[in-house]
Amino acid sequence: MEKESLIQFLQNTNLVPFQKANEISNHFIYREIGKNEFFLKEGKICNEYLFLENGFMRAFAFDTGGKDVTTNFYSNNQVVFEVSSFFNRTISRENIQSLNDCAGWTITYEQLNMLFHTLHEFREFGRHILVKGFASLKVRMLSMITETAEERYEMLIKRNPEIFQFAPLKYIASYIGVTDTSLSRIRKEFAKK
Repeated sequence: MEKESLIQFLQNTNLVPFQKANEISNHFIYREIGKNEFFLKEGKICNEYLFLENGFMRAFAFDTGGKDVTTNFYSNNQVVFEVSSFFNRTISRENIQSLNDCAGWTITYEQLNMLFHTLHEFREFGRHILVKGFASLKVRMLSMITETAEERYEMLIKRNPEIFQFAPLKYIASYIGVTDTSLSRIRKEFAKK
């Protein structure tokens, strides 16, 4: 399999030159994940870091009432892993499941750490990815507190329109923190605009 998209992803930050990106990509293994297959199940330690070349996945956890709540969506050219479990080597409380057939490139915790410790460029790349992910998480957390459901829905349409192609509405509703009925009402109001 060709690793062009992985190499391009590594180079996008301008922190990793082509030769190093090519060297780093040799540590990644191609993986296909079938529709509805789990990349990670709660109760397990996340041991793989996935560059999702194509496909669509969602992360979710169960609330205290046993209801499944979507915590994130992942699409083409994004990194997929449960950061806390992966780096702290702790059991995950989150699930990550494909919503369609997916393919990408994985690296294990041990391999990734070896690269972090031996390649300055990869360490800087990893830091960039973590900061970007943390900032995104912070924005999402604050939006759940400071924005209305309508505002969260509108932002989702603007930033991630592909979610509406691949994710069932019940997953989108839980992601923006509303019931299916509320999402239906919000969608009808937006259709009128």
